[in-house]
Amino acid sequence: MVEERWPGEWMRGVLSLCVLRVVADGPTYGYAIAGRLADAGLGAVKGGTLYPILARLEADGLVTSSWEAGEAGPGRKFFTLTGAGATALGERTEQWHAFTQRAAALLSSPHVPA
Repeated sequence: MVEERWPGEWMRGVLSLCVLRVVADGPTYGYAIAGRLADAGLGAVKGGTLYPILARLEADGLVTSSWEAGEAGPGRKFFTLTGAGATALGERTEQWHAFTQRAAALLSSPHVPA
């Protein structure tokens, strides 16, 4: 299967929301988040993109983090959704759906020459 490569501006617009959605499934760490995003068809998200997003989400109080010892290796930083994060996820998801529906309607409309 060929990996889809999405325009960067699309990814910047939705990646924080998608990261929130992944973290909403339960405590998880960066590598697992990147894997879920790739499995969802969003492509490979590198640590240099993902970790600043997680830091912003934490600074905004939408996720918390904690270090947990690894079973056979180094510890991992786990991220957990906060109550404010759950609220933001719901609100932003609704907004995203409204926005994409409007954009899709415009893009599907017949071309009207000037």
